[in-house]
Amino acid sequence: MSGMDFANSPVVWIFASAIVALVIFQAVKFLSLSKKAARDVGISEMDIKRAVKTGSITAIGPSIGIIIVAVSLISLIGNPLTMMRIGVIGSAPIESMGAQLSAQSAGAALAGDGFTPEIFNLVVWTLCIGGAGWMIFTFFATPYLSKIQTKLTAKPKGEYLMGIVASGAMIAVFGSLTGAEMIKSAPYIFTAIVAVISSLTFNYIANKKGINWLKEWSLGFSILISLIAVYFFI
Repeated sequence: MSGMDFANSPVVWIFASAIVALVIFQAVKFLSLSKKAARDVGISEMDIKRAVKTGSITAIGPSIGIIIVAVSLISLIGNPLTMMRIGVIGSAPIESMGAQLSAQSAGAALAGDGFTPEIFNLVVWTLCIGGAGWMIFTFFATPYLSKIQTKLTAKPKGEYLMGIVASGAMIAVFGSLTGAEMIKSAPYIFTAIVAVISSLTFNYIANKKGINWLKEWSLGFSILISLIAVYFFI
């Protein structure tokens, strides 16, 4: 049995579906508790419905962008794991990066010839432990984060430096992954260049015109444009 066969096996489907069902239950429960809290503080039913409607509409854009990226993730780690990870974390780029790094550390490529059930198991543990780290850190560190941020931003150019560090870390990580693909051949270089130009263009337009939802869609759009470009021009 190959890694992809195991990734789409009934056993993985059962565990993934159970986790997604738990996430759905939590979402419904949180919504119910928030409505109750809103009524307790005197918010009208009309305002509650308006808030729920606004939140639902706002979630459509980012969700579609994630779905577009998740389609490519399905071919790499299978349907159930993609459903589980996107359902829990909701960040397709982070999940894709974690899956690639864990497979590469074992000397294999996702969905490649060396992608065995053992390597799929490694990918699952990497993604789950990585996601758990965020949750554990948030649980313990949340009370102190605002204090740390206040102290840092109070210093001269503190907020500016925080933005630079965060941006630099993201560029380093994704640059490393992209660079590893670009050295393979010319089509990979062309695809990466088109994707980078598309992403920068979408983000420039979003900032210039104040279109916030376009920032969430920029990754998905960039992937589609780069795939279409390499299909027709290479």
